[in-house]
Parts: sequence; C-alpha cells; structure tokens
Amino acid sequence: MRWLAVDPGDTYIGLAVSDPTGTVVRPLATLKHDSYAASAAKILKAAEEQLAQGIIVGLPLDEEGAVGPQARKASRLAEALRAVSALTIVLHDESLSSREAHRLRRAAGKKKRPRNNTEHAQAAAVILQSYLDEHTPTPTAR
Repeated sequence: MRWLAVDPGDTYIGLAVSDPTGTVVRPLATLKHDSYAASAAKILKAAEEQLAQGIIVGLPLDEEGAVGPQARKASRLAEALRAVSALTIVLHDESLSSREAHRLRRAAGKKKRPRNNTEHAQAAAVILQSYLDEHTPTPTAR
C-alpha cells in the first residue's frame, strides 16, 4: 500500500511518500501551511498525484505522551483531511521526527539549515518510516 506522510507545522508542512509496496520511503515536498482547509486540499492533491491509498499525519505528543497544542493542531489537520477525502487518515506519534531529520542531515555532513525547507519533508519521511516499521509484519525465517 502506498502511503503519503505529513509532518504538520505552523508555517510549513512536510510530505513524504512510500513506494507501492510500503517498504521504501522518500521525502516528497514542503508546502506552505495556510488554513486547515487549504492545506488539506494541497495534501489531498499530492496524495492523488502520488496514487497514495492512505495518509499518515504526524502527531507531536509531548515528552509524557500527552496531547498538547501542536498535537491538537495536527488533529485539526487530520479532521480537515477526513472532511475532504475518503482515504484512510491515520495519526501517528511523531515526537522525535524533526530531531531525527536534523540528526540525519548532520550525519550527511550538511551543517546549515536548508534554505528550501527540505528538513520538513525529511521529517515526514521519518514519520512514515516509523509508521511502516511499526505496522509491517516481519518476515519469518523458514
């Protein structure tokens, strides 16, 4: 199943997509966040263009796993997506995705923050990989 992942933010929204088998993930794009309805329309358009069968929305729970202001905003975006789409919309804990995207950028030898906001799409890729790792059965040895 091909998934589109969303890293919601106050200003930008990162997108990532999986391959049709749901095993390989790649950053896709960074969108400017406007209103929830406008952002949902942009995300849905990307999902349709990528032939995604479901959308994973990152849910930034706080350090105790509780829902705070950012998580409520992510939930509102998920609700806006559900209002305009019949696709499966899943909220997935993304507490550490931005930190992991930053770590990956540093590990690749990139010291400066990217000017084109690719870190948001990379964070969406981290969210999607985390979701797939948790929800893909591990093959058993024979």
